Amino acid sequence: MTTGTVNTKRIKEGNVKIATILAFAMIPMSGFATDIYIPSLPGMTRALGITDSQAQLTLSLFLISYGLSQLFVGSLLDSYGRYRIALVSMITFCASCVVISNTQSIYLIYAMRILHGITIAAMVVSKRAFIVDLYSGEKLRHYLSIFTIIWSTGPIVAPFIGGYLEVNFGWSSNFYFLGGFAAVLLVLELIFSGETIKHTTPFHPEKILSIYTGMIRTGSFTLGIVMLGLAYSMVMIYNMSGPFIIEHHFSLSPVITGYCSLMLGFAWMVGGFIGKGLINKPFIRKMNINVLLQLMAALVLLLSFSLLGQLWTILAFAFLVHVGAGFTYNNYFTFCLQKFPRNAGIAGGLTGGLCYVIVSILSSSLIYLLPAKDGINLSLSYLSLILASAVVMYRVFLLNGKEQVHADA
Repeated sequence: MTTGTVNTKRIKEGNVKIATILAFAMIPMSGFATDIYIPSLPGMTRALGITDSQAQLTLSLFLISYGLSQLFVGSLLDSYGRYRIALVSMITFCASCVVISNTQSIYLIYAMRILHGITIAAMVVSKRAFIVDLYSGEKLRHYLSIFTIIWSTGPIVAPFIGGYLEVNFGWSSNFYFLGGFAAVLLVLELIFSGETIKHTTPFHPEKILSIYTGMIRTGSFTLGIVMLGLAYSMVMIYNMSGPFIIEHHFSLSPVITGYCSLMLGFAWMVGGFIGKGLINKPFIRKMNINVLLQLMAALVLLLSFSLLGQLWTILAFAFLVHVGAGFTYNNYFTFCLQKFPRNAGIAGGLTGGLCYVIVSILSSSLIYLLPAKDGINLSLSYLSLILASAVVMYRVFLLNGKEQVHADA
């Protein structure tokens, strides 16, 4: 296969460290784009005269467009470079945030949220590939393992900020904040960053399709992505139901919603740190213990809320479920991205893309079957996802063992 070079601004050696910091700063954008306006979902329904399900659809549309976009954006990044695509995406994202903030049309908001998914996919996948381009060996493994920790700053900080923005300025201020944050990153990218890919892969659809096919046929890789989807679905189920439980069932303010989301976002980060700390421990044993602890937490949540019906019962045991979800995501994200280092853009796009498609389907389906009304439905949703994780995880272990035997042979 022939390769080429990208004729654009190359990153300067002296700027690599600060450009790496900027890359990590962009990783939480997907979390910010979903979580910052979580406390505003009930407020959006009132301000725009729409239903709860219509407001929740703005999350689902973002997730599915973000996921589907990653399926092809990786190949574009490997063929045309990371830098220019990321810059164009940031500019487009900023403009679409301004449009959302100045419209009362839910259908225009839907269109802009789809555009958000596409542009953030390009931004985030380009920065994943950026890390693989510049680092290797133990340092690469270290950076990949902290991706989920860095990403978790979005779910922690965003709802906290969003709650105060909602109370003081209304739902549209969330999108002004998103656009402003992206604009700052854009300026810094122009000053400090640049292209990192050394040799491009010609954009031949047939050859690219064969790469995708080879990755998907690697069973442990594909089921590893399913595990990522199941883990993040636990977070998204809460994101889609929590605001309505807190603000409708308990009649509390959006600021309380923000504090609760901050707490559960912190739980995800704790799980990521634990995953990084135990990165060298036996994989099967630590994952089995994790699923068992999650199952116990979800069962106690179901029992305690049935008996007491208090908000603290949801938060206490959902916290433990989310710690386990962050632990799962950290381990399987590193597992998947290390599988195909020669095609980092495609592997990163495929991993994130399929993960978010799975999340959008699972979370929307569970919200439809178990509507956002109380802690009982939330705990049943958790239990469904945890049991599915146990089954898929068992298959991953079996397939990874077989693939290792074939590789050694």
